[in-house]
Amino acid sequence: MATRIRQKAEKRAKTKDVRPFAKARYIRMSPSKVRIVLDLVRGKDAQMACAILENMTNSAAATSLKVLKSAIANAENNKGLVKDNLFVAEAFVTPGPVLKRITQKAKGQGSRILKRTSHITIVLDEKK
Repeated sequence: MATRIRQKAEKRAKTKDVRPFAKARYIRMSPSKVRIVLDLVRGKDAQMACAILENMTNSAAATSLKVLKSAIANAENNKGLVKDNLFVAEAFVTPGPVLKRITQKAKGQGSRILKRTSHITIVLDEKK
């Protein structure tokens, strides 16, 4: 039995993704708004993506820029990669927990307000 567990662990280590990445979790922003911004930078060079995000007025662009700069720093410091050879391989957002609130309505009723959160992930890769 221990042999099988060891084989599984070795297989997991072999197939593990070693590309540099950064995550921002529990961002108080709707995932649909963040997704619009990340669609623009996916597949672009890292420096070009930084330039695009710096010049956007969307509120999600500032947070996405922080995550991108963190991923670039992780690539340089932890993986020893050169900044000029990097591009955004993956950029995606997943929904986080939803804060549920209630607002008052007529005749003693209430309606629900959903305050959504996001988890932003940016994965970089080196150009071949």
